[in-house]
Amino acid sequence: MSDEILTEAENNQQSGYPAEASREMMEAGVFYGRRKSKTNPKMKQFVLGNRAGIELINLQKSEEMAKEAAAFVKEKVKKGGMMLLVGTTAGAEEGILRIAQKFNLPYVTLRWVGGTITNFGNITKRVEHMVKLRTDIASGALGKYTKKERLEMEREMERLTTLMGGLEAMTRVPDVMIVVDPILHKTAVAEAAIRKMPIVALANVDADPDAITYMVPGNDKAKRSIEWFLGKMEEAIDEGMKERARAAAEAAAAAEKEKEKEKTELK
Repeated sequence: MSDEILTEAENNQQSGYPAEASREMMEAGVFYGRRKSKTNPKMKQFVLGNRAGIELINLQKSEEMAKEAAAFVKEKVKKGGMMLLVGTTAGAEEGILRIAQKFNLPYVTLRWVGGTITNFGNITKRVEHMVKLRTDIASGALGKYTKKERLEMEREMERLTTLMGGLEAMTRVPDVMIVVDPILHKTAVAEAAIRKMPIVALANVDADPDAITYMVPGNDKAKRSIEWFLGKMEEAIDEGMKERARAAAEAAAAAEKEKEKEKTELK
C-alpha cells in the first residue's frame, strides 16, 4: 500500500507533521492499518480515516508516541535496564537479530516458550543445560558415551539452541519487553503483565492499547514499517548505553580524584 490511496486532505495531514518524518513513515507503510471490522474501538483515536476498507493510522500520533517510547527505552538502558526483544515474523527477525547481536540482548524470533518470564528459574536451568551440552560437545567430553547417546545429546543441544539460543544473554529477568505485533505475541505480553514488566510495542489498530505501556500505532506486519520502529528502538538503546558508559566514566574519574585528594591530605 502506498500514499496514492490517500485523499489530498489526508495526504496533507500526514505530510504536515513533520514533513521528513511523515514521508519516511509513509514510504515504510507505517500508516497501513486493518479492516474496520477488526479495529479495536479503543484504537479509533489513532485512526485518521478509512480508504478502500482499510483504516489509515494517523502518523502524527505514531511519531509522537514513537518519541515517547524511545525516550523511555533510552532512560531505562541508561540506568542499566535490560531489554527483551520479541518478534517472530519474517519481517521482524532480521531487525531483532541485528539489535540483539549489536547490544548483546536476549531475544525471541522463533516462538515464545511458555514461562520465559514467569518461570525464569526453570528457563535459566534449560539455557545453562544447553550451554553445557555445547561446551561438552566442542571439547570432546562426551567421548565416554556411546555413539547413540552422543547423537541424542547433540540433537537435544540443537533443539534447545533453536528454541532458547536467543535467551543466553538473559542473565536476569529483563526490565522491558520490546515487541512487534502484541496480538501475535499475546502470551508474551500476558507474561510481562504478570511480572509488571513495561511493554513497548509496534501495534496495529486491532490491538488493545490498555495492555501496552508504550504503544506505537503502526503497521506491524510489513518489514519496512517494522524496520522503522526497530530503528527508533536501536537508536534509543545506543544512546542509552553511551550515556550509561559516560556516567560510569565520570563516576570513576570522580572516585579517582577523591582518592588522590585523600592521599594528599594524609601527607
